[in-house]
Amino acid sequence: MNLTCESDCLEDYLVETEVIDFGHSTISKKSSELYAESINENDFIKNAYEYVRDEIAHSWDIQSSRVTCKASEALIYQEGICYAKSNLLCALLRSKGIPAGFCYQRLTIGDTPDTGYCIHALNATYMKSIGRWVRLDARGNKVGIAAEFSVSEEKLAFPVRQAYNEMDYSVIYKAPNAKTIEVLKQNSDCIHMYLNGLPSTL
Repeated sequence: MNLTCESDCLEDYLVETEVIDFGHSTISKKSSELYAESINENDFIKNAYEYVRDEIAHSWDIQSSRVTCKASEALIYQEGICYAKSNLLCALLRSKGIPAGFCYQRLTIGDTPDTGYCIHALNATYMKSIGRWVRLDARGNKVGIAAEFSVSEEKLAFPVRQAYNEMDYSVIYKAPNAKTIEVLKQNSDCIHMYLNGLPSTL
């Protein structure tokens, strides 16, 4: 799809915030480890993406009640839903000067529209080697979900089904959506939040 940037300034996609806390010692340590294992910037992006996708558990998949929000929290506790995992991937990339932002989809919570809708978060990163933005979904793979790192074609976790009123938002945001952060901060039980409290629109 044709992506548009909220800001034309790449510097806006490098900012540290309360939740994209890449100055935290755990973030800087992990990003340095991943960088040392990489042969170039593209390889680092792939390694950071696959680390968050594979090593940080999706809280719903492991039926955990813990709610993480900040990038450092997702890293310390090794879990989070897509909102927290996208904060972490963004922080890892920005810590090495790689522009990263946030993208969203509106999806059904279950398999059909009668289950309701929720906002799903993923990332986009600017890859200097190809001169464009690439979307990456670090939600975490399982049966029926097979997101991959790819610069040639998007391989996201979820296809958008227009017949079900699902949608792709085309904007690359410089900060996570306020509703997604608010719901993480206001809840203490992830399972209850996931079933009852996720925002359905941006």
